[in-house]
Amino acid sequence: MSHVVGVDAGGTSTRAIVVDASGAVLGTGRAGGANPNSHPPHEAASRIASAVTGALGELDPAATAACVVGMAGVSKLSDPSIAEIFEAAWKDAGIGPVRTVPDPEVAYASATSSPDGSVLVAGTGSIAGRIRGRRMVSTVGGYGWLLGDEGSAYWLGREAVRSTLDVLGRGGEPGPLARAVLTEALGPSAMDPAAGASLWRALITSANSEAPIRLARFAPFVSEAYREGDPAADEITTRAAALLVTNVMTARDPGERTPVVLVGGVLSPEGPVGAKVRAELAGLDVLTSTDGVLGAAWLAAVDAYGEGAPRPVSP
Repeated sequence: MSHVVGVDAGGTSTRAIVVDASGAVLGTGRAGGANPNSHPPHEAASRIASAVTGALGELDPAATAACVVGMAGVSKLSDPSIAEIFEAAWKDAGIGPVRTVPDPEVAYASATSSPDGSVLVAGTGSIAGRIRGRRMVSTVGGYGWLLGDEGSAYWLGREAVRSTLDVLGRGGEPGPLARAVLTEALGPSAMDPAAGASLWRALITSANSEAPIRLARFAPFVSEAYREGDPAADEITTRAAALLVTNVMTARDPGERTPVVLVGGVLSPEGPVGAKVRAELAGLDVLTSTDGVLGAAWLAAVDAYGEGAPRPVSP
């Protein structure tokens, strides 16, 4: 009996599941991050193969009818030398054919069977995409921290630090957000009244001494301060939501009524940015991605068994 394999390969973890023609999950596997932009390609390929091998267990790899890998950093495989590394990993694992797709595609497929729609991702970075035939045919944003990633955790963290610097520069009293940023960046002693004007320079020095993406660690403080009623956090989350909505609406045709799938921690329904994005998209069919690996497995099942393939249920 044949089976299919779905893989969700992200920057911090990789998960694989094996599903049969009925949609039943036969096995699961897990490995470390496998984004070839943030991990050496040999390591990334090996981790995906390891997750797949773990999911297959005692199953015959040769009975794999299809495999879909949703991969962060999939564009790296446009380099033939990198693609060869991954092809060798598939061969060593005994599976094929393997179709690699951008991770927003599997996230979209995890939430809806509709072939057309749009997807909005906001985690550490952000990107919006137009989906046609379950393929992401165009994108808005997704340029990385230096050129974009509007509304992402990185963006929120950067704006939190900038807001704190503005308060310090004006000689104002730090609110909940500024206090949280200062404590995280400089330690508890930062809130000593004697610290004074030196905090402004110290925060600038601290922020610039680390990798820029580290600013994302300040993002949770924005949500916490928002819940405490901090106007600065309210303003930042409102701007984040507006930027994200602009990007996803730009990815859509005017008047389009297809689903919008939201993906990533920043867009959690419980968070202020997610709530504000949903409010601005009221009237559209807004869905939340549940589990990208389920989307990958279902796409593989459609490849192998056709449109009538049942959707797998979370193991």
